Parts: sequence; structure tokens; C-alpha cells
Amino acid sequence: MKVAKNNMKELILLYEAILKLENVRECKNFFRDLCTLDELKSMAERFAVAKMVDKKIPYRQISEKTGSSTATITRVAQWLHHGEGGYRLMLHRLS
Repeated sequence: MKVAKNNMKELILLYEAILKLENVRECKNFFRDLCTLDELKSMAERFAVAKMVDKKIPYRQISEKTGSSTATITRVAQWLHHGEGGYRLMLHRLS
């Protein structure tokens, strides 16, 4: 992800703030203040898609179950397989 130099400090501070969250309630409250409901729904949907792609569920079935477009599913799959490893890490930790 390309980030303008002037925004890098703020991005690092955001990551550090997230790491300070101590439980699901704090995380829920922080993200609800930080994001719109649509943004949260989109992130949850992408993570659900990543779990299904990891289980090798066909894209058409994923689309039917989540309402995601095949374009979104393809992008999530691309990041799952060739991204920074974040999806893979979380899927492993949650299994």
C-alpha cells in the first residue's frame, strides 16, 4: 500500500492504537467510532470472503453466500495469496 509520507506517521499511530485494544468490546467501540457502518460491513464481508476462498469454495458460491461481487472475491483472493500475509496470519490464528 502506498501512503504519502505525511500520512505515514498517522498510519503508524493508528496501528499502535489498535494494538492497545484489550478486548472485543474495546475493539468494537473503537472501530465503530473510527469507521462508518458501511466500512465495517465491507471489512467483515472481505474477511468472510477470505475464509471461504481459503477453504477453496467456488467464487460463485461465495458470491451467493456473501453478496460480494466476483470482482471483490478476486481481489480478496489476490491479497490472500499474494499480499502481505495479513489474511493468512489471522486465518491461522483464528483456527
